Amino acid sequence: IKTGIHPKATVENNINHFKEQLKEIGFSYDWSREINTTDPEYFKWTQWIFLKLFEKGLAYEDTRPINWCPSCKTGLANEEVVGGLCERCDAQVEKKDIRQWVLKITEYADRLLDDLEELEWPEPIKEMQRRWIGKSSGVEIKFPVLFADTESKEGLEESIEVFTTRPDTLFGATFLVLAPEHRLVKKALEGEVAVKNKEDLERYVEKTKKKSELERTDLAKEKTGVEIKGIKGINPLSKEEIPIWVADYVLGFYGKGGIMAVPAHDERDYEIAKKYNLEIREVISGGEIPHTGEGKIINSEEFSGMDSYEGREKIVNKLLKEKRGEKTVNYKLGDWVFSRQRYWGEPIPIVHCQKCGTVSLKEDELPLLLPEVERYKPTGTGESPLASQEEWLKATCPECGGSAQRETNTMPQWAGSCWYYLAFVMKGKSKSLDFPASHYKKEFEKWLPVDLYVGGAEHAVLHLLYARFWHKFLYDIGVVPTKEPFYRLKNQGLIMGEGGVKMSKSKGNTTSPDEVIKKYGADVLRLYEMFLGSFEDKAVWSEKGVSGMKRFLEKISETAQKTGEELSSKKIEKGLHKTIKKVTEDIENFKFNTAISSLMSFNNEMRKEERVPKDAFTTFIKLLAPFAPHFCEEIWERSGKKPSIFREAWPKFDENMVKDEEITLVLQVDGKVRGSVQVLADMPEEKTKEIALDDERVKKWIEKKEIKKVVVIKNKLVNIVTG
Repeated sequence: IKTGIHPKATVENNINHFKEQLKEIGFSYDWSREINTTDPEYFKWTQWIFLKLFEKGLAYEDTRPINWCPSCKTGLANEEVVGGLCERCDAQVEKKDIRQWVLKITEYADRLLDDLEELEWPEPIKEMQRRWIGKSSGVEIKFPVLFADTESKEGLEESIEVFTTRPDTLFGATFLVLAPEHRLVKKALEGEVAVKNKEDLERYVEKTKKKSELERTDLAKEKTGVEIKGIKGINPLSKEEIPIWVADYVLGFYGKGGIMAVPAHDERDYEIAKKYNLEIREVISGGEIPHTGEGKIINSEEFSGMDSYEGREKIVNKLLKEKRGEKTVNYKLGDWVFSRQRYWGEPIPIVHCQKCGTVSLKEDELPLLLPEVERYKPTGTGESPLASQEEWLKATCPECGGSAQRETNTMPQWAGSCWYYLAFVMKGKSKSLDFPASHYKKEFEKWLPVDLYVGGAEHAVLHLLYARFWHKFLYDIGVVPTKEPFYRLKNQGLIMGEGGVKMSKSKGNTTSPDEVIKKYGADVLRLYEMFLGSFEDKAVWSEKGVSGMKRFLEKISETAQKTGEELSSKKIEKGLHKTIKKVTEDIENFKFNTAISSLMSFNNEMRKEERVPKDAFTTFIKLLAPFAPHFCEEIWERSGKKPSIFREAWPKFDENMVKDEEITLVLQVDGKVRGSVQVLADMPEEKTKEIALDDERVKKWIEKKEIKKVVVIKNKLVNIVTG
């Protein structure tokens, strides 16, 4: 929209440019398996999976509030809202109710949680998914509502349901907090419930609409709220009347949109209570306020004196008996809003028929294509630009044959990325992605689950969670043979700009690979990126460091001039085998930076020699080849070797050659170093003890003392423990 170039043309141009870069850098991809998620041949399968989800009741329509930018006239993701403003144009963002398609990912919440234990993923990523799913077992408590014009506290129909994992703190609930979206708040704003401060309430709710969910739940932000004057909540056990507040840190979709606030034992509630001078009542002893842990129950009628666990059970039992509560499990995970109000996205294969209702297309009608349009800007009404395409909108109902209208929402960017790894497998069987799914059964059994997935940590609770959900669904309907898509996961770190600032176009501190390759060559770029630091950590880009890698390759060229056919060197041979071992193990463990470091060290050792055995240098070049393929292939060819270096077997090391003939053995008495001695490596333990006990420096420290034991750490130290 900003450039005025049609999105189809933009995608094609970007693909061509990225492919040129990838090839220039020298990545060895199997281009016969290339896929394009915007290709109808590809997205017919995305549409097919949606139809299967719809068929199983896992795709449904609902009206949901979205972040709406009135300037860009489009919906925004939470991540695109910064400080209540659109990150693109700085316009004030609003909340707008829009008809959406939603996928029932919550049906898979337990499986998404439990099956994490079977995966070899970084623990922080697993924990992020656990927290995002947010499973918690507790009790749902009903707080009757007392209206200002009602004297009786009994028999009230209106109640506020709150979920808590800490019913043992029920007597410490000094106020209730509702989400701005709560039905009781809506009733107050619409005049169905008489309140004394309707205008204050309206202002607060309107202000909340300008905030994203991420901003509302930010633990670091200042907590705000407003009391609903004119109604009170009643504690179901103590029968105490307590005020009811509205606060934006409570979200409408979590639980029932309300919480009991226990400021003495919850940090968020404590902040609100301190700010607005609300009562803070301690009911769990055992620490400073707010004390969020376990302890003895106090100030809680007949439950006082019990420990938290016992009291929790008894309070729940009383709530159940009096029908004021029920045990339940809650999730922070909400169903996935799976539609966008824009032109460029996979069309949702649904039609709306006045007679039959919402009807899905048949499999043989896929793919459903987008209409060719010149105008694709947002409508400003919240509808997709497709809503103005009259000819495209007209459809025939697949059920009754009558006239119908096509769905105008399109799928989100996540849709095509949920299953792309399966398409790589499918492409291995045939050039085209043909129906039916059973056509690829053997290929899926061979290749799944994916052995290793490399991706950014920023995808932890979006792409990776969505892909796991779709894969589990495909497993349930018999398409794939495994419960999980990606067995092992590695996260790569970000490369920061000069000074440690994140690279971004707006800051003007990005580094184009094209420029680096033009100035230094592709292999220098490859080497430097891998040498920057450990695979998972952030690293800072430095032009000086790039130059260092260029000098490294120049030094290797100098070493190549010193090689000779019939030369041999015990020192070089031994160093070579150690380098083979180190590089091999480091590659397997994603320690590319230390692998390159060991190659540098070995080249320095060769440079010290007047002449270098050609066989040793040839093996060295094989080790370097994955890091600097173009450079190594050229050296290989110039030396008369054929065919390509990448047809060669990977070098193997000799175990006997990587052992040090002598090592330094540290001598300790009661953990204190008393000397060291040079000994043969891998010496038998008894011989090692004998050498240590006979050493004159040790003898004077053990003389006239009882020796309790002698600890030997092979090839490192001996520690003599005395009485």
